[in-house]
Amino acid sequence: MDIESFRLYCLSKLGAEECFPFDESTLVFKVMGKMFALCALERLPAQANLKADPDYSVELRESYPDLIIPGFHMNKLHWNTVLIEEGLDDSLIKELVDQSYALVVSKLTKKNKAALAELGNG
Repeated sequence: MDIESFRLYCLSKLGAEECFPFDESTLVFKVMGKMFALCALERLPAQANLKADPDYSVELRESYPDLIIPGFHMNKLHWNTVLIEEGLDDSLIKELVDQSYALVVSKLTKKNKAALAELGNG
């Protein structure tokens, strides 16, 4: 998956927004102000950090040792760095984005969950 396709997929998630809170080369995707993905735009090959269940993270790293590694500059228990342009199926990358987004949404406050639901009803 190329970086632009990754970007568009992240932005297709309900309530998703993009920003550059760290510097102009690290693109961050948030839902209700909480980060669910980030990409280092100047790092090659293209890669993204995505949140994952800790047990599933270990499984992914074992199954794809050269393509999914512990999250670079992130909590390595909860985040993976995924080399998105290096041979992983687009469907797997989308599944990983979906899971990262869902994990973040599951931890939102009731108020933010309600606000997110309203976005879907509008």
